[in-house]
Amino acid sequence: MVLVIGATGILGRTIVLELLKQGKAVRAAKRLHSDTEDVRKTFMQYDKNGEKFFSNIEWVDVNFDDLDSLRKAMDGVEEVYHCAAIVSFNPKNKKNMYHTNINGTKNILYISSEKNVKKFLFVSSIAVLDGANEKGFLDENSNYNSKLLHPYYTVSKHFSEMEVWRAGAEGMNVCIINPGIIIGSGNWGKSSGTMFSTLMKIKYTTQGVIGYVDVRDVAKIATELMNKNIFGERFILISENKSYQEVSDFVRGKMNLKKAAVVSSSVLRAVGKLASLVSWAIPLLRAVNLANINALITDGKVSNEKIKNLLDYDFIPVEESLEYHLNHYLNHKEKLNEH
Repeated sequence: MVLVIGATGILGRTIVLELLKQGKAVRAAKRLHSDTEDVRKTFMQYDKNGEKFFSNIEWVDVNFDDLDSLRKAMDGVEEVYHCAAIVSFNPKNKKNMYHTNINGTKNILYISSEKNVKKFLFVSSIAVLDGANEKGFLDENSNYNSKLLHPYYTVSKHFSEMEVWRAGAEGMNVCIINPGIIIGSGNWGKSSGTMFSTLMKIKYTTQGVIGYVDVRDVAKIATELMNKNIFGERFILISENKSYQEVSDFVRGKMNLKKAAVVSSSVLRAVGKLASLVSWAIPLLRAVNLANINALITDGKVSNEKIKNLLDYDFIPVEESLEYHLNHYLNHKEKLNEH
């Protein structure tokens, strides 16, 4: 039995589908009121047999603070994929995000050890990586630098990773993947599922660079790493490095929208400093902090050589991925308008 935690998320649902296609018995962990109907729709978009695969899911409700609910979820489980996390760049969500992402991961690992889970894969982020190699790229040897300013989300993922590595040092077979910005379908109101609505709405962009990856590639690679029993390592998963401007121009162009205006780094830094001075009076401006702004303007080129060499893997090109999932998003919007 395989357990996927965070199974209604944009990545979790895709890993569930990939595992079912491989003939695995899958238990999918979710929050009490999560929308499984949206998962079913995504399955049908991704695969002609999506309805059949969806009917084979064993759903279980989990609360990370309730160890008994985790014990129940892990009964008979040999493999765990931990994809659940709160993603937010608003400081007001810091406490809840730290509690869920760090303490939640700690509790999941504790019960995984208690239940003698044989394999554990943790989904982290390229956001935790600092320090470029001699070619100017972030890679798997890039280490989190606590002296640098990071968004709270990044901090939460770093300390979550520490819990995973600790479990690995104590004997658990663990693996960490660090995807770039995930392009996928479904879960349109949360995390990277808001990508298309945001790009259509926001008329400004930056020339900062970051890695992007299709959710289907992440799911295939994650399951292949587990199937090949590759543990004790991290793997960066990106298809290509693209500027925020390039991605914005592509999506807005497909929608016949005017290109977003490019805001210079110097202007953004000035805005961040100003916001920090008045955010005590205007709470909304607390998200416009220097840590978040640095993430938008940094040329964060990332290397995918390690995973490509290990698995001889060909990633879906970013523009192909954007077009595929954008069509799903537009179909979703059209159906909403019909009702």
